[in-house]
Amino acid sequence: MKVAVLSDTHAPRRWTSCPPAVAAHLRRVDLILHAGDVCTAAVLDELSAYAPVRAVRGNNDGPDVAAWGAPEDLELHLGGLPVAMVHDAGPAAGRPARLRRRFPAARLVVFGHSHIPLDHAEGGQRIFNPGSPTDRRRQPRATIGLLEISGGQLVAAGIVPVT
Repeated sequence: MKVAVLSDTHAPRRWTSCPPAVAAHLRRVDLILHAGDVCTAAVLDELSAYAPVRAVRGNNDGPDVAAWGAPEDLELHLGGLPVAMVHDAGPAAGRPARLRRRFPAARLVVFGHSHIPLDHAEGGQRIFNPGSPTDRRRQPRATIGLLEISGGQLVAAGIVPVT
C-alpha cells in the first residue's frame, strides 16, 4: 500500500489547486492522509479525485471540514499497521513520549501543525510530520510524505521535496 501524507495546505491562501509536483506523487498512491489545516473541505474533495482521503481537523479548519468527515484525531489500520493521526502534537520537547501515551497501540503517528518535516522512531513508535507542500515557513523546501506499508509493516517512509 502506497500512502501520500500531507498537512498544512492552507487553502485558498496557499493552495489554490493541487501543485503539479504534488499531483505527480498523488497519481501513484492508494490512499492520502491529510493531517489538518486544509482550511476548506474543497481541498479534500480535490484530493479525493486522486485516491481515497482520510483527514483530521486542524486549528484553522472550520465546520465544513468537520462536516466532510474529519475528526479531531483518528486511529486506523493501514495494511495491518496501527496508525494514529492528529494535527497538533504539541511542543517538540517530550513529543515522542506524549504521543506514545496518547496513542499506545499506534506504531505510526502522523501529525502536522509545525510545518517542520520530521521522521523519528523511538520506543517502538514512529512519529511522522510531512511538513507542508505550500507553506514551507523557515524550511528549505515545501514537502510531502510518502509511505509504503506491506504485511502490517512500514516498509519505507520518506519526506519528499515538492518545490
